[in-house]
Formats: sequence, structure tokens, C-alpha cells
Amino acid sequence: MEPDPRFTLANERTFLTWLSTALALSAAGVAMAAVPSTDFVPWLRTTLAVILVTLSALAAGMAYPRWRNIQRALRAQAPLPPPALASVFGYGVATVAVLALVMILLAA
Repeated sequence: MEPDPRFTLANERTFLTWLSTALALSAAGVAMAAVPSTDFVPWLRTTLAVILVTLSALAAGMAYPRWRNIQRALRAQAPLPPPALASVFGYGVATVAVLALVMILLAA
């Protein structure tokens, strides 16, 4: 049975949002890596860049499988799968924020 097109389109918008988030995280990681090492503690700057780019790869890599699993559940009128990586992104972004704060305070 075909699901309501609104649900399919909402699922597609969520997929595209995951890709947009991946692109933003990747850009932030590259920007962090491009900051001169004289401005911030080099190991902390590199750690932030690696975390951001890793989160980007996870978001991009999991976007399609998540879209596909939700689409299958919609077609089968089954419960939607839980957001498996929600905690990873929540804690990952929180870690980046705390490390960035430490980096800013150390540079002051």
C-alpha cells in the first residue's frame, strides 16, 4: 500500500536536512582545520576539526539508510524506527561546543 504522499515528502525533506547538516558539519570541520595554529591550541583545533568531519560523515552516511527504513515502515504501516544516531549527534555537537569554549578561553 502506498503511504500518504505527505509522509513520503516529509521523509524526503528529512533526508535532505540530514545532507544539509552533513555539509554544514563538514564545512565547520574544514574551517576549524584552516584556522592558523598560532591562534588556538593546535591539538585542540585538530580535535575539533576531526570530530566535526566525523559527525559529517556519519550524517551523510546514515541519511539514505534512515530514509529507506522509514519509507519501508510507511509502506508497511509499521512503527517508525527510532533515530539511532540522535544521541551521537546530540552529544557530539555538545562536545564540540564545550571544546570550542575551552579553546576560546585558552586563547584569551
